[in-house]
Amino acid sequence: MEWNEEKAREAEAAFRMNDGAIRGVSEAFRAEIERGLRREASSLKLLPSFLGMPTGDETGEYIALDFGGTNVRADRVCLLGGGRHEMAARVARPLIMPGKYNHLGDGETAAGLFGFLAEIVDSLAAGDRKTSYRLGHTFSFPSEQTALGDARLIHWTKELSVPDVEGEWVNRRLEGALAERGLTNIKPVAILNDTVAALLAAGYEHGNIAVGSIYATGFNVIYLEDFDGEKPPMVLNLEAGGFDKVEPNEFDRALDAGSEQPGTQRLEKMVSGRYLGDLFALALGAVVGERLPAVSGKDIAAVAAGAEEGAAFLGRMTGATLTAHQAAAAAAIAGAIVRRSARLAAAAYIGVLRHRAGRGGTIPAQHIAVEGSFFAHVPLVRETIRDTMRMLLGAAEGPVEAVNVVNGASLGAAIAAAMAK
Repeated sequence: MEWNEEKAREAEAAFRMNDGAIRGVSEAFRAEIERGLRREASSLKLLPSFLGMPTGDETGEYIALDFGGTNVRADRVCLLGGGRHEMAARVARPLIMPGKYNHLGDGETAAGLFGFLAEIVDSLAAGDRKTSYRLGHTFSFPSEQTALGDARLIHWTKELSVPDVEGEWVNRRLEGALAERGLTNIKPVAILNDTVAALLAAGYEHGNIAVGSIYATGFNVIYLEDFDGEKPPMVLNLEAGGFDKVEPNEFDRALDAGSEQPGTQRLEKMVSGRYLGDLFALALGAVVGERLPAVSGKDIAAVAAGAEEGAAFLGRMTGATLTAHQAAAAAAIAGAIVRRSARLAAAAYIGVLRHRAGRGGTIPAQHIAVEGSFFAHVPLVRETIRDTMRMLLGAAEGPVEAVNVVNGASLGAAIAAAMAK
C-alpha cells in the first residue's frame, strides 16, 4: 500500500459542497416539483398515494407488511385512537440467509419472492384462518397507482432484480400467494411507500406535519400537496432518489457505472446508506492505489466519527497499519461523504417547504418526519441537516426540525388499512 497525500486531499475536496451549491440544489428540487405538477419533464415522479393525512382517531386491529430493504417484517398493529397504538406481534426475516436461502439471487422467481412474503404473514397469523384482517403493505420501490388498494412496480431499486415483477400489480400477487397458503381471511387493502407510511405515522401521533422522508438504505421525500384547494389534499411520493439536478464527482460516476442500473437514482447514490460505503471504498482506494472492498454504512460511520473501532476497521480494509495522520485523513474523507449526504438531504427538504410556502411566502415553524437507521444512528447526520436547514432558511423564517420516526413503516401501513375503509 502506498499512501498518496495529494490524492487524500483531492478525495476529501471532491465531496465538499459549498453553501451556494447546496442552495442551487434546493432551488432545483423545488423547480422539479413544480415542473412535475405542470406535467412537464421532471426527474421527480410525484406519484399519488391516494391518501390524505390521518385524523389520529383511526381504530382497529390490522396486519402491516413492510417490504423495502434487506429485511421483511409483518406486524399486528392495534390502533387505539387519540394518536395511540400498540404493536401486538411481529415476525421479521432477512431476504438472504446464507446457506439456507437467497431471495435476491439470480435464480429467484416472482412466485418464490411473493411466497416468502406470504410465509412471513402466515407465521404472524400463527395458523389463524378465521379472523378477518385488513392488510396494509408498505412497498418501498417506485410504483404507480390508480387507487389505494394496489400498485404496479415501475422498476426495482436497491440492487433488487427479481424478474417478472416489474410492471405487475404487487398486492394482486401478494393476495394470490396468501390464498395459496389458505390465508383468504387476510385481505390486502392498501399499498404505500415507506416514506408515505412514515408521514402517516408521524401525523397520527403528532399532527401538523406535512413532509416526510426515509433516510436509510434508500432515500426518499414525500409531502402533502394542497392543490390550491382545487381538489382534496393528497400525499405525493417524489421518489426523490431519482433527482438528477446535482453534479456527480468522479467517484459518483465510477459507482454509478458499476451499479445494477447505471444512469438512475443519482441522488440516492449520493445520499443513502446503501451507497456511501461504496463511495468511501472508491475514494480511499484512489488514495492507496488499490481496489478496496465495499463497506457498510455502519463502518463508514465509525470511521467518520474517528471511533476506535473505525481505526481498527481501516487496518482490516487496507491490510496495513495506518499512521495516526493517515487514519485522520481517511476519517476526513468519510466525514466529507457523510456530511455531503446530509446537506443534500436538507436541500431536498427545504426545496419541498419552499414549494409549499409558494413564491415569496415564508416557511412557518414545523417538523419533518424522518425514518431510517442512517438518520437515527450515524454521527454527523442530524446536526449537519439541522445546520444546513438553518443556513438555507436564514433568520427570517420559522425553525424547521427533522424528527426521528420509529416503526413508521408498520404503523403507517396499519393506518392506511384503516383509512381504506
